[in-house]
Amino acid sequence: MATTTTGDHATGTTPGSHPQRWLILGVICLAQLTVLLDNTVLNVAIPSLTRELHASTAEVQWMISAYSLVQSGLLLSAGSAADRYGRKRMLAVGLVLFGVGSLAAGLAQSSAQLIAARAGMGVGGALLMTTTLAVVVQIFDEAERPKAIGVWGAVSSLGFAAGPLIGGVMLDHFWWGAIFLVNIPVALLGTVAVLRLVPESKNPAGDRPDLIGALLSTIGMTGVVFAIISGPEYGWTSEWVLLPAFAGAATLAGFALWERRIPYPMLDLGFFRDRRFIGAVAGGILVAFGLAGSLFLLTQHLQFVLGYGPLDAGLRTAPLALTVVVLNLAGVGARLLTRLGTPLAILAGMGLLAAGLAAVAVFGDSGYGGTFAGLVLMGAGIAFAMPAMATAIMSSIPLEKAGVGAAVNGTLTELGNGLGVAVLGAVLNSRFGALVSVSVGTASLPAALAAARGSEERTAIRDAFVSGLETSQLVGAAAVLAGGVLAAVLLRRADRADSPAAAA
Repeated sequence: MATTTTGDHATGTTPGSHPQRWLILGVICLAQLTVLLDNTVLNVAIPSLTRELHASTAEVQWMISAYSLVQSGLLLSAGSAADRYGRKRMLAVGLVLFGVGSLAAGLAQSSAQLIAARAGMGVGGALLMTTTLAVVVQIFDEAERPKAIGVWGAVSSLGFAAGPLIGGVMLDHFWWGAIFLVNIPVALLGTVAVLRLVPESKNPAGDRPDLIGALLSTIGMTGVVFAIISGPEYGWTSEWVLLPAFAGAATLAGFALWERRIPYPMLDLGFFRDRRFIGAVAGGILVAFGLAGSLFLLTQHLQFVLGYGPLDAGLRTAPLALTVVVLNLAGVGARLLTRLGTPLAILAGMGLLAAGLAAVAVFGDSGYGGTFAGLVLMGAGIAFAMPAMATAIMSSIPLEKAGVGAAVNGTLTELGNGLGVAVLGAVLNSRFGALVSVSVGTASLPAALAAARGSEERTAIRDAFVSGLETSQLVGAAAVLAGGVLAAVLLRRADRADSPAAAA
């Protein structure tokens, strides 16, 4: 069994590199990959679930949303629990809960059972998302930490992008429950490896548990994420969106006031006075915004505009994930971070991501070549920016709060994902609706084409949809580039402010 360490930042020591750190990183990345795959893998199983479980549209929506909703709502509480009770312990508990939830989901006989199982998996997923990054920070020293975070980030990007592809391949050979049951051996292997290899670490100060803060953060995050998830289905002005959004925002405001007045806050709001932290946070949200929004648009572009089937469309998004994985496993992002520094590395990465989005928008409708070039640029940008931003966030938070730091990183990524799909989807619908005749309707491109009269009207509808895609992708590119500039400026100012203090 591994020995226990505290990672004691408060007493002035810093953790050295663990002798089995790269093996531990492999175990952690396997767990992280499984968790992130389940964010997107279920999308391709919707026809099977509708047919075999007789699920309604609302029930299918909850099957998909229950996991991310519970996971997002619990991230801050899970990070705080990991810091207090031990990151190794919470990582093992998360793997067990995730495995049990996966077994229940794979054997579900009704929609209600599957929704409940997915919610249980979300609890395990929240613990895993916060503890994996926190453990990486603990077992690697400052010299190797950027490369390790780069590998962790590569696996995260791969999990997000590869879910539909892996789900499609599995559904071609097995029934829908197999996409959950495959998690069980991974959870078992991961639990054994964690218990044998990962050193324990926790906050040596042993802060009292902030139960009220945990409750407020969970309710507030759940309300906000529910509103983001429900917006495209119910409409952004419906009571199903406005009421939970208002309740969630009000609860989060109460959470902030509570955290300011107690002596043992779960989330130290002083972090948000650090320009380095704010710059990295802003960049992280907008990278997630651009990535999630672009993948949402890209799948429609490949299928509706270029005419590929679902599996072929999934395969043609692979260059994005492969570029991220190859560059980060080769350590290119870490070397760029060392050579350029954090501000310029983030600016370069987000500039490439914006250029990739713009390339897909401008050249994508002429064939797959322009889309391929855009995907490679996007992958390079993510490989450069994500490790730099994760390093900036974690380095601006004391090591004894590594779990909370990872939770902040995960929470903002989830919010960026939801906002990317919501905002860019709204831009697409608005542009499409403005260019299509009211008599045809714009509920979707297939519906509009079915209602069209004659080939000329169908051509006009397709052109309108392409114009909407181009506009929304360019909006995403502009947002990502602006985020890169903002993050770089704030981080550079923070570095300049730190220099006189370090000299003194």
